[in-house]
Amino acid sequence: MTEKRLALKIDVDTWRGTREGVPRLLDILQRHNASATFLFSLGPDHTGRAIKRVFRKGFLQKVSRTSVVEHYGLRTLLYGTLLPGPDIGRREATLMRSVRDAGHEVGIHCWDHIRWQDHVVNQGDAWTRHEMQRAYDRFKKIFGVPALTHGAAGWQMNPAAYAFERELGLDYASDGRGTHPFQPVDKNGALLGVPQLPTTLPTLDELIGLNGLTADNVHHHLLGCTEKLNQSPVYTLHAELEGMRLAATFERLLTGWQDQGYRLVSCRELFLTLDISHLPRHCIINGEIPGRSGFLALQGVSAADFKAGV
Repeated sequence: MTEKRLALKIDVDTWRGTREGVPRLLDILQRHNASATFLFSLGPDHTGRAIKRVFRKGFLQKVSRTSVVEHYGLRTLLYGTLLPGPDIGRREATLMRSVRDAGHEVGIHCWDHIRWQDHVVNQGDAWTRHEMQRAYDRFKKIFGVPALTHGAAGWQMNPAAYAFERELGLDYASDGRGTHPFQPVDKNGALLGVPQLPTTLPTLDELIGLNGLTADNVHHHLLGCTEKLNQSPVYTLHAELEGMRLAATFERLLTGWQDQGYRLVSCRELFLTLDISHLPRHCIINGEIPGRSGFLALQGVSAADFKAGV
C-alpha cells in the first residue's frame, strides 16, 4: 500500500509571525513528529500598506470574518505607514536558521510581502527580477546556500517570475492553487519555470466565518476534504494564524490527519516522490476562489486541452 503523505507549507508573512508564530509552530510540529516547509519573507515588513486593498472586491467582507487586528496585531498593521517597516531577515536570521536546524525545509516567500502581492501581476521583467533577486541574495546570506524553492506571496505571479525561478536554479515551487503537481507551460505549450506543487486545500482564513464554520469546528470540514483523497494534498498555513491564535485548531488538524493515516511532510519530501519527466503539463490562469478576495494564480487546463480549445 502506498504511503499517504500530506505536505505542510508555512507562509511567514510578517515580523510578528516570524518571531512569535514560528517558534510555536516548531514546538507543535515536534510534538506531532511532523515536518514542514517554511517560506520566509526576507525583507521589510510593510503590512500596513495593505490598507489599499480596501477597494478590492470582497476584501472588507474577508477582514470582517477573520479578525485581522486580532491575528496580526495593531502594531503590525501600522508598519510601512505610521511606523517604519522592520527588516525581518536582518532581525531574525538566527531564528530562521533554527528552523533549518530543526530539520525543516526553508525557502523564499518574498522580499516585501505587500509589495509583491499587490504589484507583481502588473509588473514586467526588470521589476520582477529585482524583487526576486533581493530575496534570493538575502536567503543565501542567512543560510549560506542558495534557495531551492519559492512560494509566492498571496499566490501572485507573472510570467517573468516563473521564468526567473528556473534561472535561479530552483528545484520546484508552490506559487498557486490547484489540484495536483504539474509542469507549467505557456500558451504555446513551451515549458515555463519549474515544477509546481500547488496548494490543494482551502486555508483557515478562507473558511472561518462562512457556512457556520468557526475556529472550533473548521477542522472537521478540512478533515472531510482529505478523508478519501487518492493523491497527496498540500496545505498552506500561516505563522500569523496557525502559529498564534489558531494554534489549537492546527493541532486538531494534525491529529486528525495522522488518524487518517497521513504522514505529515515537507513539500520537498513530496516533490522527491514525483516523476518529474512525466508531470502533466498545465497552463496557469488568474482566477478567484471562494473565501479569498481578488485574483490569484490557478492551475489551468492541461496543455493538450488548451491546444484543443477546451
